[in-house]
Amino acid sequence: MSIPEAKQYILDFEQMGVGMFIHWGLYSQLGRGEWVSWNEQLDRDEYNKLANTFTAEDFDAEEIVLMAKKAGFKYITLTTRHHEGFSLYDTCGLNEFDALHAPAGRDLIREFVDACNKHGILPMFYHTTLDWYNKDFDDDFDQYLEYLRKSVEILCKNYGKIGGLWFDGNWSKPGADWKEDALYATIRKYQPEAMIINNTGLAERGRLGNIEIDSVTFEQGKPTPMDREGMPKYIAAEMCHTLNDHWGYGSQDLYYKSPVELIQSLCDCRKVGANYLLNIGPEAQGKVNDYQRELLGILGRWMNVFGEAIYNGRPCGVAGIGKNFALKSTDGKSLYLFVYDLAIRGDANVTVDGKYRGVYAYGGVNEAVESIKWMDNDEELSFVQGDNMLAVNFTGHPYGTSYPVRVAKAILK
Repeated sequence: MSIPEAKQYILDFEQMGVGMFIHWGLYSQLGRGEWVSWNEQLDRDEYNKLANTFTAEDFDAEEIVLMAKKAGFKYITLTTRHHEGFSLYDTCGLNEFDALHAPAGRDLIREFVDACNKHGILPMFYHTTLDWYNKDFDDDFDQYLEYLRKSVEILCKNYGKIGGLWFDGNWSKPGADWKEDALYATIRKYQPEAMIINNTGLAERGRLGNIEIDSVTFEQGKPTPMDREGMPKYIAAEMCHTLNDHWGYGSQDLYYKSPVELIQSLCDCRKVGANYLLNIGPEAQGKVNDYQRELLGILGRWMNVFGEAIYNGRPCGVAGIGKNFALKSTDGKSLYLFVYDLAIRGDANVTVDGKYRGVYAYGGVNEAVESIKWMDNDEELSFVQGDNMLAVNFTGHPYGTSYPVRVAKAILK
């Protein structure tokens, strides 16, 4: 068996490496997460009245896109409609439960797409397949699926070229016929090179689905390596993470991940060839709070130094000690050597204990190495090589510098 040849648009998706996820909807006004209506069994009619106070006055699509770009994200996946059934786009008469008929009075997806196109970010659309608003979801499922297909058709026809659609909710009716072929055929008709992704949920992370699916999903945790041997097509992989413990805004969710955890999670994803999709949850009317901005700002500073390795590195069978690993550049001329928790050079009285600097070995290096340098300061590193093994003397961070993961670039002969 062999690995199938990848379509170019799937390779392009892998090349992007890191994207921003945005969960924002009516639930954001309550500040208790995106599942609040279901978890608290809120009265549906009362919940729907949140549309009457949805002004989107703080939503600035261009500002968010620029924030994403500065952080090193190459694409953004925005919730066009979540499980609550409210749409951020013009549903063109399918119903009036959308941003156009709320006080916002705007097609927020149009603003989002225009900002992405202006600044070179690929727009992608999250769309629920589960719907707590549309009664046909429970009463006439075939009729509901036609409504879903028409909703997706609007997104595919009215916003120009998009990067893909990210579906979520099929896990709610595991035995049902979701008529995926008809849904995906609609997408291919209008957007033949759009990524089609359908979240398998926490219970079946990384599971393969319909033949039209272009990427498996991993939700929270860490992704596992993709085994593409004998697959009918080349499939990408994507890991989605929250910044804290909720996708939608939680006003009392203070359990934020640290910059160290975010950077290391990003590297863990690329180690196995998966993209990293990192979520933000804007507040009630679309504001991104300052702490989320700062976290993304720190990630962006790291990406500004080491982003080449994230975008261009691919798994190559080279393994390091502990969490360390290596990726090979897409042109095959370099290895990127990732080193976790490296110590700082300096007096023992002022440097942090528990970290190491010195010789680390990498196995599976079967090509001759010409030189190795740190990517952040071009300092040349000494090394020895033999028997498919590469041993490198990794000098510590200069005092005043400390990266959660530091990357050296090895040039191959």
